[in-house]
Amino acid sequence: MPVKCPKCHADNTSDSKFCKECGTQLMPTQLEPDVTKTLETSFQKLTRGTLFADRYEIIEELGMGGMGQVYRVDDTKVKEEVALKLIKPEVSSDKKSIARFRNELKLARKIRHKNVCQMFDLGEFEGIHFITMEYVTGEDLRSLIQRMKTIPSETAISISKQICEGLIDAHRIGIIHRDLKPDNIMIDKAGNARIMDFGIARSAMSDAITGADTIIGTPEYMSPEQVEGKEVDPRSDIYSLGVVIFEMLTGERPFKGDTSLSIAMKHKSEAPPNPKWLNDQISNRLSRLVLMCLEKDKELRYRSADELLSALRTIDDKKIPLAIKGEKKKSIAVLPFSNMSADPEQEYFCDGMAEEIINSLTHIKDLRVIARTSAFAFKGKHEDIREIGRKIDVDTILEGSVRKSGKHIRITAQLVNTTDGSHLWSEKYDRELDDVFAIQDEISLAIVDNLKVKLLQKEKNKLVKRHTEDLEAYQLYLKGNYFINKYAADEVQRGLEYFHEAIAKDPKFALALCGIGTAYVSFGTLSLLPADEAFSKAKDYLTKALAIDNTIAEIHVALGRIALFYEWDWEEVEERQERALALNPGSGEVHAWYSWYLVIAGRYAEAIEEVIKAQELDPLLPLNYAFGIAIHGYQGKFDESEEQFQKAIELDSNLGIAYFHMGTSYTFQNKYEEAISAFQKAIELTTGLGWAECILGGLYYLKGETEKADQILNQMLAQKNEQYISSFCIAFLYYYKDEKDNAFEWLDIAYKERDILLPLLNVPKYFPDIRDDPRFEAILKRLGFR
Repeated sequence: MPVKCPKCHADNTSDSKFCKECGTQLMPTQLEPDVTKTLETSFQKLTRGTLFADRYEIIEELGMGGMGQVYRVDDTKVKEEVALKLIKPEVSSDKKSIARFRNELKLARKIRHKNVCQMFDLGEFEGIHFITMEYVTGEDLRSLIQRMKTIPSETAISISKQICEGLIDAHRIGIIHRDLKPDNIMIDKAGNARIMDFGIARSAMSDAITGADTIIGTPEYMSPEQVEGKEVDPRSDIYSLGVVIFEMLTGERPFKGDTSLSIAMKHKSEAPPNPKWLNDQISNRLSRLVLMCLEKDKELRYRSADELLSALRTIDDKKIPLAIKGEKKKSIAVLPFSNMSADPEQEYFCDGMAEEIINSLTHIKDLRVIARTSAFAFKGKHEDIREIGRKIDVDTILEGSVRKSGKHIRITAQLVNTTDGSHLWSEKYDRELDDVFAIQDEISLAIVDNLKVKLLQKEKNKLVKRHTEDLEAYQLYLKGNYFINKYAADEVQRGLEYFHEAIAKDPKFALALCGIGTAYVSFGTLSLLPADEAFSKAKDYLTKALAIDNTIAEIHVALGRIALFYEWDWEEVEERQERALALNPGSGEVHAWYSWYLVIAGRYAEAIEEVIKAQELDPLLPLNYAFGIAIHGYQGKFDESEEQFQKAIELDSNLGIAYFHMGTSYTFQNKYEEAISAFQKAIELTTGLGWAECILGGLYYLKGETEKADQILNQMLAQKNEQYISSFCIAFLYYYKDEKDNAFEWLDIAYKERDILLPLLNVPKYFPDIRDDPRFEAILKRLGFR
């Protein structure tokens, strides 16, 4: 007689212990029909207000678990709320199962840990067996993952560490959970992770009750040894936790299949995918940790929850609050609009439309807006919207097109959900060109409305603010931005010309003035012009822009860079950066440049936080990861530097500054051969004598290759009068040549020239052997660090 599975209702042979389709343990066939009927009728849902077992007043049904129905109840005897789990008849009818639960409950009640839900009692009422346990307010990890899609690495690490701490206490007394999964992990209102359902776990010590060939668990989270029905130990829970971490980080489980049984078999025979393939924001170290948890051979996994906890702490030992009580912030990327005009040169206008909308939306606190660089990385690639959403971690995409003919313009725009590709909103605008500002405002407001983002009045004012009423000046400004963003020297110069033309049309066009000033700041920080020339010109244009409009964050960022690299006015830097953050907290550029000030100030932990924020807002900008290489290296987090380097060169294999900063990180680790290779690559990808050549020369001095080092020093000295060469770099080379007096002489010259590298003197890793010299202290004092 076939046996029907109580879960999926598939027919199985009479001698089957487990369902062939889903792996569910089958009801013993020896049960008489009348007994089965009695069990089914006695196990009914309880309604609110019902008093169960003359003690537990039903408040609400919480759901159906693997073992039975769960309720929130009021224990009228002790006057407190508890959770009540009614055990399914097909389980409770097995005397061995009840004996097992009773035996394990004695052990489980000994677990008194803040990350474990307390077990209370096993009882029976009118043939129904039940378990009572601590009631935890909050949400289970399953619903959290479904709500957030993917959980940020820092939060996932924090949750995982707490789960490990709970497992350590359980494993210490011989309790193996055997069914660890998101459904059995609660996140309480305080943000703490709590493991539930040790009631179905089996003691590792109770061999008299537990058979080696008995399968307990959920197929999607089973360790290979559980699938095979073999003996389990704490490493089985570590495997299951590895699946949970994988799911938190990627939103998916490592194995999929048509049936639970087929999934269980994949745990036994197939290698899991690297979680980084599904979420490239996961660090290499974290992905390696997950894969080590998921090793098929338990001898290759972490040996204990304590060992896994230590590994998690090495990845991130900060105390990170679980910021999961509120809804995940809405997010959007605005793709460059397609040019549908006959004139290909109208592309600048299409890019400008998208960029202006981006700039407007970044002022909204409750909306994460992907920066221009990352959004425009998909230009002309025709990638699937869902894939774009995955790559830059956004919920929605705005895409559109522009057809411009004379003074007439047609703009289409549509807001798309990246989860399923569905359209949330679309609109077509047939207007005159003079209406372009109004169209931008309408699109921005429509986005806010359709995403149901709360909009403060001051945010709305910024959203629809116009910086010029002169349409011609505006178009010239868009052309300027278009060429400036190409980053090539001749293109940048062309962009500056358009900015100048825009100002000629509208002298009070603050954004155009800011564009010119910011360009000159970049010329100065990249040593393309002498500091005096670059920064004085920049200050002139930026001051004019500030007088017209002091609410443009980019003006304050640029003035902050001048104060940092040229004026060495640390109070001014802090003031400008804080002002910029207040004006536009959604700007990746603001966070990126603030991170550099924090490095110089010695506030490394804050610097890392800022550069991470910059990467979240502009995830495809390689320069942000180059910054990350340097900042982690300064703090001595060299594995993180390596991860940042890999990300940077994945995005741009020819990014010279990434190789430069990685070379610096290798130097700090005394890995001189790797450092030399990195600096040589940096020099190959950049032009002119500069910082990379300087540190390379210093390494040659350290290795005793004096001839190579002297060649670099002499070349710098020879060209000093012909082109801009950093005096700080020359001082650096003399320092490593062990000519300290010459080093101080050139540091004095660097001070007089306002050398942009001088603030690095406040970083302890530079010039370590002369930091106690009174002359060094005197320079730091002149720079305002003392």
